[in-house]
Amino acid sequence: MKDHYNVLFLCTGNSARSIMAEAILNFKGKPRFTAYSAGSHPSGAVRPEALKRLAAAGIPTQDLRSKSWEEFAEPGAPTLDFVFTVCDNAAKEACPISPGQPMTAHWGVPDPAAVEGSAQEVERAYRDALSILERRIGLFLSLPLASIDRLALKKEVEKIGQQ
Repeated sequence: MKDHYNVLFLCTGNSARSIMAEAILNFKGKPRFTAYSAGSHPSGAVRPEALKRLAAAGIPTQDLRSKSWEEFAEPGAPTLDFVFTVCDNAAKEACPISPGQPMTAHWGVPDPAAVEGSAQEVERAYRDALSILERRIGLFLSLPLASIDRLALKKEVEKIGQQ
């Protein structure tokens, strides 16, 4: 029985959704889970709106940074158990090879950084994204990882992405 899992959340820019997912899982999943995030074309900066929303939810934000998924294909990178794409663009891209044959699933979340409108509309988009991610991560954390076979687990993590 495995007692620790590494999870990578991928998005194109790694500035909002994947960053929020990393922070949520690191907060709610310790000590069994370590979460990371990365992007295929990282923006190089974390969206301040994402940091504000995480802080408002009481989720720590220190050490969050926008980074390339190439970091997870380099020697010495953590062996990944799960890789979840949270944006549609990243789901269509060919990911770099990562050691360990991680289980993958697409958990698409609307991009709050793409919302244009009033401050309230932008805030609502970030709040909605955080809510979706918290719900999915909560469902993921409730899975009986140690007692479920790989095929059944694959179906469950894919189903979470549809909720």
